[in-house]
Amino acid sequence: MSAEYRVKSRNNTTPFECVKDGKSCMRYIRSHAAELGIDPEKIAIGGGSAGGHVAAAVSTVPGLNDEADDMNVDHLPNAMVLFNPVYNNGPGQYGHSRVKERWQEISPAHNIRKGVPPGIVFFGSEDPLVTVPTMEAFKKAMEDVGSRSDLHVYDGRPHGFFNLNKGDGSDYIDTVRKMDAFLADLGFLEGEPTIKNKE
Repeated sequence: MSAEYRVKSRNNTTPFECVKDGKSCMRYIRSHAAELGIDPEKIAIGGGSAGGHVAAAVSTVPGLNDEADDMNVDHLPNAMVLFNPVYNNGPGQYGHSRVKERWQEISPAHNIRKGVPPGIVFFGSEDPLVTVPTMEAFKKAMEDVGSRSDLHVYDGRPHGFFNLNKGDGSDYIDTVRKMDAFLADLGFLEGEPTIKNKE
């Protein structure tokens, strides 16, 4: 399922509404699992760049819930699949200017606690928005509370390197295969990988 959340350019909203929408989406999917034909205990959340931040924030921050939501439905996903996510909204980090003094409310790196779902992350070492040490610090903080955090850093790759239309498409194939393996290891997928190696 592909979720749409409010953004500043179209809705004149802030990042806080983005996270609220992400949590609402998770609650909708879980509460409609039977009619959607899915297992409510095997829902992975994913996203790239700003969408990666939303997915990570939905999985970590305790607040930012829409008051109209049914709080009896758990918003927490069962796994995260993140592509060059924005993790740290603290001073001096990307996105801080958009959240300012409320950064601790929304920064995934500052809300890691026991019970955060396992995640896999794909990141290009030449990403101009976030740094490799930021990715590594998140991984360590996750593991310190007992959560799995697989980090794959692609040397020399820029922001968005994993998209199908980037380069020869080999990074797209590689990241999807690693994503499949991660989800299969968690018991979310069965059978052969969806994308075969190039012959």
